[in-house]
Amino acid sequence: MDIHSHLIPDIDDGVQTVEESLAMIRKMVDLGYTHLYTTPHIIWDCYRNTPEIILSGLETVRAAVREEGLPISVNAAAEYFIDEHFMEMLHTGEQMLTLPGNRLLVELPYSTPLMNTSETLFFIIEKGYQPVLAHPERYTYFHNDLTMYKKLADGGCELQLNILSLTGHYGPGVNKTAEWLLENRLITFLGTDAHKMPHLDLIQKSNKNGWLSRYSFQNEKLVEIAHY
Repeated sequence: MDIHSHLIPDIDDGVQTVEESLAMIRKMVDLGYTHLYTTPHIIWDCYRNTPEIILSGLETVRAAVREEGLPISVNAAAEYFIDEHFMEMLHTGEQMLTLPGNRLLVELPYSTPLMNTSETLFFIIEKGYQPVLAHPERYTYFHNDLTMYKKLADGGCELQLNILSLTGHYGPGVNKTAEWLLENRLITFLGTDAHKMPHLDLIQKSNKNGWLSRYSFQNEKLVEIAHY
């Protein structure tokens, strides 16, 4: 199962057409995926997506997949940027789109850290969700203090690493941190974070398949939870 991608057309910086979405899903089938949760961005300054928008787009994609007869299950959650709007939704109890097991995929700012990252993730847990931090290896402000990753994991946050980070796509620093996180067993899930076809081409060419095979069983646990 892949738990992180951007395959609903024209609602974020991922695919822009149904044809593009279908081509990427076809490629994911070729890569061996049988289940996926696509996760559009919800960033209130950029992408004001709602459950209604995302689920409507999901039905469009599902219809195209059915018509093509592709052997893959397609579902949707969301990738929530931790901003004021996200915190307000948590406080008011608005509907959240989750991964199996009531998991909430969240992302942090790239340039500067939140002042209260640990407290925010704990609040997510208090609200009954299991936080999954998207691509922690890409937050370069953590690279000088790798103990922060252990603090997050010890605090109950699951960490999802991008397979693309193991290809050098985001640069050598991110690649090095990604491998350190894997070697120190701090990663719970791998995800493609595929936005466009070249991302999947890079994953296919990656020589890091040892990590993929080691972690695939953990992603597959979510398939069992999803059908429980």
